[in-house]
Amino acid sequence: MSAADLPVPGARLRRVSRWPREASGLGLSGGAQEGADWLADEVPVALVFNGVAHTVMMASPLDLGDFALGFGLSEGLLASPDELREVEVRVSEPPQPAGIELHLSVSPACEWRLKERKRTLAGRTGCGLCGAEGLQQVHRELPPVAPLQTTPAVLARAMAELHARQPLQQRTGATHAAAFCSAQGEALIVREDVGRHNALDKVIGALVRAGLSAQEGLLCLTSRASVEMAMKAVSAGVPILAAVSAPTALACDWAEAHNLALAGFVRGDRLVAYTFAERFNLEGL
Repeated sequence: MSAADLPVPGARLRRVSRWPREASGLGLSGGAQEGADWLADEVPVALVFNGVAHTVMMASPLDLGDFALGFGLSEGLLASPDELREVEVRVSEPPQPAGIELHLSVSPACEWRLKERKRTLAGRTGCGLCGAEGLQQVHRELPPVAPLQTTPAVLARAMAELHARQPLQQRTGATHAAAFCSAQGEALIVREDVGRHNALDKVIGALVRAGLSAQEGLLCLTSRASVEMAMKAVSAGVPILAAVSAPTALACDWAEAHNLALAGFVRGDRLVAYTFAERFNLEGL
């Protein structure tokens, strides 16, 4: 059995037909070629706080403890890691629809916060300006992050290590990844998921669990840097966010307002600094 045939967590084999057939010494032969391909698992994951369902996310069924903690913190549902007391993973059994429930046992303060949020949003569909409180919840007030200096060489190393540690993406071609890296560019934590937000939440959860200093490292993404990704970076206290693709305009506005150094198109020795370019120590700046 070759390495390509070995199972990878989070992936399943499926019979496929490839056309045209793979090239041989005589060139391409006609007809389809029957074979198998690895596909990334994507399952509904419900987050249930003290018995009350909060949301359902489509996610890879990996590192779910990290996901529960990271999601709770980055979305402002948990004020601190101590508010999450236990996570129980329940896989649904027939005749229930396939999926996973994450049952989070949380503090009374967290439970009250969740109920208040639901009460605030109740009955507000289509009522115009009365949705302002909902918008304030989207754009949460967060303290600015502490500045940190880096270099293009550090970001190049960090992104290279991130790409090298994606077994699920290498096998399926269908997942995103995020990494927390040291100030020297070493990838300390890498997580994969079919959802880019989920991958980052998993990294944030693992970062907190490992007791690493968020202020002394940076985050790398295999996706674009949307405003939600910038918000999650700031909520975790990480001072630098580097993405392989572009940020959105709102992500740049948010990053600038919260002291987050944001770089996009980080590919090899190239990058574009969108905020606080002086912190990337670009030659000739």
